[in-house]
Amino acid sequence: MIYFLNALIILGTFILMELVAWSLHKYVMHGFLWYLHKDHHIPHNKKFEKNDFFAFIFFIPSWLLMMFGIMDGCDFRLYMGIGVTLYGFCYFMIHDGLIHKRINVLSHTKNKFLIALRNGHKAHHQYDAKADYKKENDICYGMLWVPKKFFDEVYDEKSSNTKP
Repeated sequence: MIYFLNALIILGTFILMELVAWSLHKYVMHGFLWYLHKDHHIPHNKKFEKNDFFAFIFFIPSWLLMMFGIMDGCDFRLYMGIGVTLYGFCYFMIHDGLIHKRINVLSHTKNKFLIALRNGHKAHHQYDAKADYKKENDICYGMLWVPKKFFDEVYDEKSSNTKP
């Protein structure tokens, strides 16, 4: 029973992280920490961005949860930390691999769910190269959850958006 409970904590934390990431992306990264996130919205050929600093910021709660969870006999915090870490790993693979192709992972997928995620994120960046870019025009702040219309477009057999 304890293994099932620990798995539920990991899964629940992973799901909760999508809500946390969406909120932080919209209100913090596109808010008062825009100066760190802005270079992610400016086309460039640099290997690293100031925006990459957020990975270090988000690493801290995961590490603390796991550390204190282990120190207290592998309590629930350990499993929460594992859920946060798994979310971070998926974020890295999907955001930096599938979407922005900064690493060569998932970039040639034919999976319709992943294509819908990619299309939603592309919509988030659709105004980036425009001279009149305003961060307020951005949409789709999540990583694993984008508006239903992006899924509808991909799953509609007549749609031309099914190409990766």
